[in-house]
Amino acid sequence: MKKLALICVSDKQGIADFATTLQEKFKYQILSTGETAFVLKNSGLQVTDISSHTGSKEIMDGCITTLHPKIHGGLLCRRDNPTHLQQAIQSHIELIDLIVVNFYPFEKTIQQKNCTLEKAIEAIDIGGPAMIRSAAKNFESVTIVTDPADYPNILSALENNTLSILRKQFALKAFQKNYPI
Repeated sequence: MKKLALICVSDKQGIADFATTLQEKFKYQILSTGETAFVLKNSGLQVTDISSHTGSKEIMDGCITTLHPKIHGGLLCRRDNPTHLQQAIQSHIELIDLIVVNFYPFEKTIQQKNCTLEKAIEAIDIGGPAMIRSAAKNFESVTIVTDPADYPNILSALENNTLSILRKQFALKAFQKNYPI
């Protein structure tokens, strides 16, 4: 069965090694975009660009890349819901099992002395939060990873076949980290 991991990160710390293990040891196919795809491809990984996966090219300077039914449908499809699964098949939506995403460095950008309003606006992430919410909402089927410090935990859970136990914990962490209560 095909396993898809979507990787789109601003913080690229450890991502190449993590993705290499996902692909080589655990046989994940990797979807990515932009600079992350570039880094992963330069590390020798086979990566499918989001635009190839969705059949839609990036538009509006990359603002509209991951905001697509084939991405959010792949994240939100309830694997225990026959209607969802049938609709995914009918819409040619492949299920995404694992997503690694973290936001543009907005706070860091606006703290720069030479930060203009244009630079600040460009650093507002739209796709990242949307993907995090989609994946976290469907934590029973999708693993959401927002912190590079968790890569070893994910790999260990994959090795021990205990990933389902961590999904809720990582979903909660994603909401607390990215949407403090």
